[in-house]
Amino acid sequence: MMKVLVADDISRQGLEKLEVVPGVELEVKTGLSEAELAQAVRYADALLVRSQSKVTERVLEAATRLKVIGRAGVGVDNIDVAAATRRGIVVVNAPDGNTISACEHTFAMMISLSRHIPQAHASVTAGVWDRKSFVGVELMGKTLAVIGMGRIGTEVAKRAKAFGMTVMGYDPFLTEDRAKELGITRATLEEAVEAADFITVHTPLTKETRHLIGAAMFDRMKHGVRLVNCARGGIIDERALCDALASGRVAGAALDVFEQEPLPADHPLRRFDNVIFTPHLGASTKEAQLNVAIVVAEEVANVLLGRPFRNAVNLPSLDRELSAYLEPYLVLGEKLGALLGQLSPQSLADIEIAYGGELAQQDVSFLSRTVLKGLLSQRFADEVNYVNAPTLAQEAGISVREVKQPKRSVFTSLLSVSAVTPQGRRRVAGTLYNGAGARIVQIDDYRIDALPEGRMLYTEHVDRPGMIGRIGMILGEADINIGSMQVGRRDTGGQAVMLLSVDKPVPADVLAAIGRIEGIHTIRSIEL
Repeated sequence: MMKVLVADDISRQGLEKLEVVPGVELEVKTGLSEAELAQAVRYADALLVRSQSKVTERVLEAATRLKVIGRAGVGVDNIDVAAATRRGIVVVNAPDGNTISACEHTFAMMISLSRHIPQAHASVTAGVWDRKSFVGVELMGKTLAVIGMGRIGTEVAKRAKAFGMTVMGYDPFLTEDRAKELGITRATLEEAVEAADFITVHTPLTKETRHLIGAAMFDRMKHGVRLVNCARGGIIDERALCDALASGRVAGAALDVFEQEPLPADHPLRRFDNVIFTPHLGASTKEAQLNVAIVVAEEVANVLLGRPFRNAVNLPSLDRELSAYLEPYLVLGEKLGALLGQLSPQSLADIEIAYGGELAQQDVSFLSRTVLKGLLSQRFADEVNYVNAPTLAQEAGISVREVKQPKRSVFTSLLSVSAVTPQGRRRVAGTLYNGAGARIVQIDDYRIDALPEGRMLYTEHVDRPGMIGRIGMILGEADINIGSMQVGRRDTGGQAVMLLSVDKPVPADVLAAIGRIEGIHTIRSIEL
């Protein structure tokens, strides 16, 4: 008999999917402390949670039989995925179960914002009959900027077109063909916010998207623009939003998510009567809760019964011998994908993953998935995993191909990743040195030798005396220490690239100061 421990409130209809599985026994124990959960999971084969239970390493140490952890939802911040992976425990989630719920809440917020529905309701409830104060605007004929064209953003765009809106979509992975298929205009972030009457954000929260809509973007917007955020708190800079509301640049905002939740009682946004609040309700529908429960229950059953599963957050099991050989390359592959994604934060297409030397003689299909996960994580964050990465690439209109080149003249094995970007084809490559571990050995046509880990600064610049010194001086004045430096160049005095490892994050103003140095063409903050 296989035991499934349900540690959080999960929809009954979802649990029924497990109850009918032969040989499965459900045990429901909710509201457990860490110690209580560790005791309860001791002889469980599967664990089902939402966001309340914290599945820590201590809990996992106590789980002697655990094969799978199911998260009824998207985020897995409450699960120590690395510890689960080390123990061979599969972690599965339900990344698309709340898509329609979040989409419809976005539209509810947009319509409420355009017609002042919450304010009008409060007025009538207070005994007032005031029509003049609540004159709204129509959606038809207005331009909507959808920032983030993943599953939810795509559904919002479809519905906006049905309302007669002109839709502009921004997404680093949105291709021109995909935009035409959806009947929208593909735009840069700047183009989208400048043209928009309404702006809605649907990106994950990453270091690249934190405060994506900040003071500089508000300065570009039309006077009287309206904003909706049902994605993640922190994508919109709340202080900058307050300034834009106070100046009238923003005519209103509808917010479901916040940088700090619950929203503090003294938060300055509360003083604006043209701001609508909901307490993180994007996924709070009966249908969404049912969907994620059913999806994750089915995935847990698939893992327990040895059937194929599609929503694994961590590594599926590999043959022991192949796993031992590939393990260091799995880490390298994901890092190379993440590096390429951060070097080229624009739209990507035609991805080529090339295997050279001894590596080309192995079954590398799973290794390709790790490369894609690293690459797509810049766009999809925790929605992408090792199983669904190829599907997400296909849905985004990105072609992917593997190339094997058994003969290599320089390295015993070489893994390279390239993609077509608006600036042309870009390439990164890495290898494993005996006794020295993984190394990045190539960026575009430049040879380098750098560790693929930690925080880095990447520059493309003119190779001239004093360039590195000026960059170092700016970092030093900002109290940022340089750990190592790698420079690649083809000709003395020509173009060069540089990777600097740094000990702490580099603020935007420091990046801007480096970018103003004469001869600096590109600067990127990289985190691997």
